[in-house]
Amino acid sequence: MSVSPKRGRQLAAAVVFGTIVVASVLVSPGELFGVVESIAADPYLFGLVVIGLYLLRPLFVLPTTPLAVVVGYGYGVALGVPVALVGVVTTVVPVFLAARWLGAGATETATALRGGWFGALLERTGTTVSRYYETAGPVRGVVVSRLAPIPSDVSTCAAAVSDVRLRELVVGTAIGELPWTIAAVVVGASTATVTTDGLGELGVPLTVGCLLAAMALLAGPVYRLVRSWRRQRTVDS
Repeated sequence: MSVSPKRGRQLAAAVVFGTIVVASVLVSPGELFGVVESIAADPYLFGLVVIGLYLLRPLFVLPTTPLAVVVGYGYGVALGVPVALVGVVTTVVPVFLAARWLGAGATETATALRGGWFGALLERTGTTVSRYYETAGPVRGVVVSRLAPIPSDVSTCAAAVSDVRLRELVVGTAIGELPWTIAAVVVGASTATVTTDGLGELGVPLTVGCLLAAMALLAGPVYRLVRSWRRQRTVDS
């Protein structure tokens, strides 16, 4: 039985999602950030290392928020916010392109995985992601996924297999990551040493605030979806 290229991309990305989640648990950024702290007194060298960290971040499966803390530690708030925001937007592009390229040739793999509960789970995940972006819209969908406290690369891969354009990913990422970036840079600028403990006391209220913002952004699309579903039921009955 043949599987559509789009379905193949969805199944392949679901496998990548699992790999990313496991790797993000196993990899610790502590040692890397210790090296960064030791060279913070040299602005030129510090800048090169920050650029390298953002470009190589997907290979080390580093979360983006601690990187923004590092930027805030070295550059302060005024310069740190734009630098960190450009960094986080830049670092998701390779993941997006790789996930799209990987999924484009994954039809045969999808066919092999299609049977059994695992294949059914992968298909259901892909279908759910596609429906989410169809309902929310590409830019709004990316913004909400960035506001939600989920791994950045998972959100990026979901967008990659859902026909979200690169331009829409960049815009949505810049908007959705802005509150996290500002908070992380402020934390980094106010600390005496580079920390890998995240946002500290700001973590809980910021997470709640971002979740409320995400819910507000989804309220309109969800309302229209429910209204359309009710109208369809009325017509059918």
